[in-house]
Amino acid sequence: MGADAASSSKANHTPEGHPAIPAAKTGVLLVNLGTPDTPEAGAVRRYLREFLSDERIVDLPRAIWLPVLYGIILNVRPAATARNYAKIWRQESNESPLRYYTREQAEKLAASFEGVNVDWAMRYGNPSIASRLDAMKADGCERILVIPLYPQYSATTTASVADAVFDAVKKMRWQPAIRMAPAFHDHPAYVEALAAVTRRHLETLDFAPERVILSYHGLPQRYFDLGDPYHCHCAKTSRLLRGKMGWTEEFAPLAFQSKFGREKWLEPATDETIKELGRQGVKKLAVIMPGFMADCIETLEEIDIAGRETFMEAGGEAFTAIPCLNATPEAISMLEMIARRETAGWV
Repeated sequence: MGADAASSSKANHTPEGHPAIPAAKTGVLLVNLGTPDTPEAGAVRRYLREFLSDERIVDLPRAIWLPVLYGIILNVRPAATARNYAKIWRQESNESPLRYYTREQAEKLAASFEGVNVDWAMRYGNPSIASRLDAMKADGCERILVIPLYPQYSATTTASVADAVFDAVKKMRWQPAIRMAPAFHDHPAYVEALAAVTRRHLETLDFAPERVILSYHGLPQRYFDLGDPYHCHCAKTSRLLRGKMGWTEEFAPLAFQSKFGREKWLEPATDETIKELGRQGVKKLAVIMPGFMADCIETLEEIDIAGRETFMEAGGEAFTAIPCLNATPEAISMLEMIARRETAGWV
């Protein structure tokens, strides 16, 4: 052993020949839902297969669900979904908006939360939770905070992220310490961020909305009946945002979007609410989607494109979809508050 090597070994208090160990670090992993790699049917099929195979998403007996999934849905839905992704795909970076904004959130959080390894992953698709946890562990992260980017808790989202995290670490010989950040549906910084983004957007309009729909991703009613707190979290976020904005419940009704299948889902449905408001004579409408931390196919295509068409066909004259928090300064400040709170004692 040379003098330099001997000195290094002594300084690190490791015996000669010991495997290299990186300096201990703390990490933060942001996780959002997921996205196909390309707006093509094959990529969408792979993504939907992973997404809809998760028992947290569809909890029907496998003997009933899998034949439907593989025999019908994966043969019919990918082409139509791919066309919708193509409408909102970011051509300049060749990625979905969700991937773009989630990466930007991680990069900006890393810049503001110095000394912590910040990374990002998707629950379904790429980059996977397992691949990023492996990379963080290899980089020396012995303590990792996971922040599911779902403000309102649901077993279908937050719990599914936890499942994937612990499935990944149980394969590791040397596991990092793991913390899961809780839902932040009533965090003052989250509500203030929603209000700030909303005010900025409304100031850019040449019309004043007569109604603002608060639209959240839907959930089967049965899940709520079994104890999922998602509806309650959505209702509380809505109440707090209305209070911050000075809105009444009549002016800013709660609704749920993205239903699929025949099972009864949470109501009222966003598309039906849009249609009904148009029929009632409302001419100017805005929709905000507080449950989405980043703009994605559900906000940009389902609401801003399809929802707009529905409203105009029902007699509307002006429509706007209020952007999600994305990587705005308010969003990054909120994420930093959560990250610092949840890594207390680590950093």
